[in-house]
Amino acid sequence: MANSQLLKGTLEGCVLAIISTKEVYGYELVQVLRNQGFPQVIGGTIYPLLQKLEKRALLKSTMHPSEDGPDRKYYQITDNGRAYLMNFQEEWQQLNQIVTTILTTAQEDLHE
Repeated sequence: MANSQLLKGTLEGCVLAIISTKEVYGYELVQVLRNQGFPQVIGGTIYPLLQKLEKRALLKSTMHPSEDGPDRKYYQITDNGRAYLMNFQEEWQQLNQIVTTILTTAQEDLHE
């Protein structure tokens, strides 16, 4: 299970990446994140994050009718959101490479 502080630092990028592929409503996004390996993600985490991303103009939303009840708010990524996501992906790859190098070196030292 991912550490909650570590998750908070990466969740914005993961949410933007998912929404960059198709428009999504909040509950659907929670389900996608859970299915992708974040079982601890709940609506109470995602809905405020979606509002924050929308306020920062990284996402926009539109209401669509739902067959299952009230209208749903669907989120789409904006051009600013795509730029942010590209930057996040570059930074994530750099960080991942650094952490992998450090962990690999430490593991090798442990086995000596």
